Parts: sequence; structure tokens; C-alpha cells
Amino acid sequence: MTTGYRIAEVARRSGFPAATLRYYEGIGLLPQAARTEAGYRVFDEDALERLAFIARAKQLGCTLDEIAELSVAWDGGRCGPVQDRLRSLVDAKLTDAHVRINELVTLTAELQSARASLDGHRPSGGCDDHCGCISPGARSSADASSPVSLVAKPTHVAGDVDATSVIACTLDAGAMGSQLAQWQALLSRATARQATADGLRVEFAADTPVAEIARLAAAEQACCSFFSFALTVDGRGVGLEVHAPDDARPVLHALFGLAS
Repeated sequence: MTTGYRIAEVARRSGFPAATLRYYEGIGLLPQAARTEAGYRVFDEDALERLAFIARAKQLGCTLDEIAELSVAWDGGRCGPVQDRLRSLVDAKLTDAHVRINELVTLTAELQSARASLDGHRPSGGCDDHCGCISPGARSSADASSPVSLVAKPTHVAGDVDATSVIACTLDAGAMGSQLAQWQALLSRATARQATADGLRVEFAADTPVAEIARLAAAEQACCSFFSFALTVDGRGVGLEVHAPDDARPVLHALFGLAS
């Protein structure tokens, strides 16, 4: 008599619904299950291990096609090739994530600008070239340099009413996109990230130009004054420590990594 785990037990232990398990079996992500004399599916420990691997790959954003490709390496029984292939997929997805962050933060600036232009001119009659409904609208030079909020409700550090602690950026959408692209290029050379009490530390490859790190950190602090930076060169290598108030943690992690 065939022994092992019935599909309901596998669903409970793996977290995948029974319908998903049948689908994975049908497309070859799971080997064909053995059957009892009554025709019920029975899975073994190898199936549970494979499902744990599939769950991890899905957590990292892999598609089913990518998981199927990874499964070929998995079937080889050696971790090294699996890690190599998974690393290349994660690197590609990390690059895509940074691109999306760039696009979303730039869109935030554009929406904030559009919101400000809608408040700038309200004609008594129909829309005109300055009302913001059909064009960017007319804005004063002071409005054009107004900080763009990077959180839902700009806040201050507790006990501090200084405007420099507002979680906002003074760059316009175009300049913000350019600066984000520069950070993306620089951070692609990061070798490690470590959380700190009020931010994180990014370590860079030894050949990363220290002057470029310092220049970009200074530029970022100039437009996002809620950040503070410390550049270190010591036995650990070249590191950039980034400090930010609690309200800015989502922005910090979106830009520099190390999910909160």
C-alpha cells in the first residue's frame, strides 16, 4: 500500500491550496504523485521540500516559468547551481525594482506639482491655459521650489519644529529622476547593507570612487534635509551611513535598500 501525505495534508503543511498543488502537478512543477488503490494522490517528503523551494522563489518574485527553469537545477541535487541561477534572477529583479522606485518617486513629484498647479489659478469661467486642468499651470518661482512631500503626511522629528525635519524633497520631477538614477548606478556597487539604530550602513566595493559617494550624499542632503550621512573608510572598507527619522524609514529603504 502506498504511504505518504494526502493532498489535504500537503496543502496544510506547504500553505499552497489543493487546487494549486494539482495545477503544479499538471504543469510539471511537481512530479506526478503516487496514487492509492482508491486513486487518491499521495506525496512524499521530496514534494514538500520542492514546495518549500517554490514558495521561496515566489517570495522573491519569480514567475512560474522562472521557477520551472530553477527546478531543473534543483533536480540536479546540488545547491551551488541553484544559488547561481537564483542569484542572477534576483539581481535582475533588484534592478527592475530600482527602476520602478525611480518611476514611482518621480511620479510622486509630478503629482505633487500637478496638485500645486490646481491650487494656483481658478478662473471664474471655463478652463484656460493657466488653470492646471489642461496644462501644468502657472506657478510662481517660490511654488516651483516648494518641497515635495515623500510621505502621506509630512511630519517633524519629535520635539523639533525646524522645517528641515519635514520628510520632503526640494527637487522637481526631472532633477529627482536624474538623481535617483545616479544613486541607482552607485548602489549597484554596494557589497553589503546593515541596519543601524536610526538608518543603515551601505558598504561599497573597494574601487568605488569615494569622491562620488561624498558628492551624491551631499547633493541628497541638500534636497532631502531629513537625511544625514557619514562616510567612513576603515577596516570594514568604504561605507556610507545614512541616518533618518522614523517617519522617513520607508523612503530610506526604498532608496538605499534593506527592507524595514
